[in-house]
Amino acid sequence: MFFFRRQSSPALDELVEKYTTTGMSRRTFLQRATALGLTASSASALLAACGGSDATSNPGQKVSSLDVIGTWSGDEATAFNKVKAPFESQNGVKINFESTRDVSAILTTRIKANNPPDLAILPNPGAMQQYAQQGALKDISSFVDMDQLKKDYSQSWIDLGSYNNTLYAIFYKAANKGTIWYNPKQFQQDNYETPHTWDEMITLSNKIAQSGKYPWSIGVENGAASGWPAADWVAQIFLNQSGPDLYDQWVAHKIPWTHNSIKQAFQTFGQIVGGKHYINGAPQSVLSTDFETSTYAPYKTPPSAYMCYLGDFAEGFISSQFKSLQPGTDFNFFDFPQINSQYSGSITGGADVIVAFKDNATIRSFVKYLATAQAQTIWVKLGGFTSPNKSVDLNAYPNEVAKASAQQLTAASTFRYGAGDLMPPAVQTAMFKGLLNFIKDQTQLDSVLSSLESTAKQNYDS
Repeated sequence: MFFFRRQSSPALDELVEKYTTTGMSRRTFLQRATALGLTASSASALLAACGGSDATSNPGQKVSSLDVIGTWSGDEATAFNKVKAPFESQNGVKINFESTRDVSAILTTRIKANNPPDLAILPNPGAMQQYAQQGALKDISSFVDMDQLKKDYSQSWIDLGSYNNTLYAIFYKAANKGTIWYNPKQFQQDNYETPHTWDEMITLSNKIAQSGKYPWSIGVENGAASGWPAADWVAQIFLNQSGPDLYDQWVAHKIPWTHNSIKQAFQTFGQIVGGKHYINGAPQSVLSTDFETSTYAPYKTPPSAYMCYLGDFAEGFISSQFKSLQPGTDFNFFDFPQINSQYSGSITGGADVIVAFKDNATIRSFVKYLATAQAQTIWVKLGGFTSPNKSVDLNAYPNEVAKASAQQLTAASTFRYGAGDLMPPAVQTAMFKGLLNFIKDQTQLDSVLSSLESTAKQNYDS
């Protein structure tokens, strides 16, 4: 490297360091090197000196196999195998899928070694943004049909898959967190009507409680991740109460955790989790009950509670535990109620995202295939899959409940990813723990929010 020392600068040294440790693409390296003042020939020579033949990029090259890494296992991995099978047979390609629960650690190691997989399926867009910032991802908008993509996906999904206005991710398997589960037969028997507004839901909750029954089942226990179901409550409330602009500011720490909008969302959640005679054994039962078990309460005989808030993945828990129940008739959900009419129809959720670390003709074809309604319909028909793609036929869903959830997701006026999953990991963890403390003792709210603000100050870039 001594040849280049005469034109070296701290910025250039930093660029070389990033290239050799993060798996930055050749194209990105050359663009940044010339922006720092090197001629194209000097930048290319510096790249070669770094060992920089670009093995990750050859857009015209077709290959016989692709490596994909993700978190799917069990039934999910089996379903993905069925999705990729038509592409493999039609293109003579083998898609090797590696399943791991620690996708972040494996990707970090492989990127540092300049040996990333061809593609990855990430569990949230926060990880995508991290890798995009490192220059490790390929620009998907450079080869997909963006006009078609905009027809298939709402702008919210495209924005979530972008970093610095460049599209790096396709959202694939989604979760709708605007769902409150109930027993339709029991509601009909007791003359309860599903509420449309928050005030109506509080009125219904009070009516059930005053009759000596418990309106709510809530469980937030999940080992080291205990508290996340409460975080979902607060995120959904915040979006419906204060709207997407303030939500984005909260996620990005542009407003402090002590801001009135955040305090108000916690307090609104507190109306449910601390409601008089709302939850049997609260608050201790809320802290000790795991989230899956909490979904069973409305379907016991007799019901031990009447409503449970959880994402649409709750359908799988309910149908597995009560195999004789018919979706729509015996179990269903109603939409999370309106809090502020200005933000009606806003929902939170989650989704797995597809990103590319390398670029060749086969990768491009596979990404384009996965983005289509045709490919996603294969998994939709198998169940356990909600697609954010508006072109997927709603009639392909295996039952009316799954269909209604997909319809709610694709028709949402505003969609936002669950707030905690977009925050730095230390802040997300602190949020979970803070909510556990809030559930134990709501009078500690100011202290909880002040502590969260201290953690956020330490973990966001200034």
